[in-house]
Amino acid sequence: MLQAGIVGLPNVGKSTLFNALTAQEAALAANYPFATIEPNVGVVAVPDERLAVLEKLNNAQKVVPATVEFLDIAGLVRGASKGEGLGNQFLANIRETHAVVQVVRCFEDDNIVHVEGSVDPIRDIETIQIELALADLASAEKRKDKAERAAKSGTDKEAKRDVEILNKILPVLEEGRPIRSVDLDEDERAIVKSWFFLTSKPTIYAANVDEDSLANPDANPHVAKVKEFAAKENSDVVVICAKLEAELVALDEAERLEYLKDLGLEGSGVDGLIKAAYHMLGLMSFLTAGEKEVRAWTIPIGTKAPQAAGEIHTDIERGFIRAEIVSYDDLVACGSRKAALEKGLARVEGKDYVMQDGDVVDFRFNV
Repeated sequence: MLQAGIVGLPNVGKSTLFNALTAQEAALAANYPFATIEPNVGVVAVPDERLAVLEKLNNAQKVVPATVEFLDIAGLVRGASKGEGLGNQFLANIRETHAVVQVVRCFEDDNIVHVEGSVDPIRDIETIQIELALADLASAEKRKDKAERAAKSGTDKEAKRDVEILNKILPVLEEGRPIRSVDLDEDERAIVKSWFFLTSKPTIYAANVDEDSLANPDANPHVAKVKEFAAKENSDVVVICAKLEAELVALDEAERLEYLKDLGLEGSGVDGLIKAAYHMLGLMSFLTAGEKEVRAWTIPIGTKAPQAAGEIHTDIERGFIRAEIVSYDDLVACGSRKAALEKGLARVEGKDYVMQDGDVVDFRFNV
């Protein structure tokens, strides 16, 4: 399962957000550094309004949403790349994730101690970014030394190419900037991805605000700074109030929606964050719908029909014949798959078909 790691300095609201995401008190949200030592893991349902609609249309017995795994990782402090605080453990945990959600404190509260003594989201982002870049710098230098030796000996045909890529990366890391900001072509980016550098991972900044800022977050100067910073590296920003989201967990869905409406909000910040993480991981959902079950299946964007079928069962991929597809919008407009077929809105697609988000599929196969 693909994982997003929740990171940040101590006392920025990481564990409170994790509790809200996973709707449980699994993480110890305590007002002191390193309250989280082992990474808490939570499997989170991806909000998808289409599932409830399909459930009603099919009178389905069960609904199974897509999921994303979130890890709540110990708070990082200055010097982590040299082993300060829980640095080595932090770096090992984040290296195993596929994407990063960095929680950034954008609220003032004298009762919650900030590890740096004041609220400054850009300083906090850069503290973590520099530590990750320093760790990557050490890894990149070792990799370059090895590649240069291989290039001289002629034992590795790809070594010269690797050196050229590393020469683009190293100056950026030396400046404390992330690898994701380096101008690389598609092939180079794929190679760098296989090297598992910390700062190459796609990142969302979760701007953690107080409740008063939710209705108009752009009026919060801290949020404005985070958005400006994120835009430069083409990263997303999601505004959340972790404290409020953790409180909303105790309410049922109707009460939760009513409370959010009273605050002038259309939806939960946590829902927005989960959707953003799902998209950032390069994922989408195709759907299957029947009386027994309505389910969202997770696939990487760009997946072809047989490989999508393989997510359901390897036998379906092996014996793939065709995919019978109705788009979600057409299915809902017609009221049933049968009606969509009668109106000519169902498509028969073969092995080269690239799946689209919201395809409602019936795979035909023969093993």
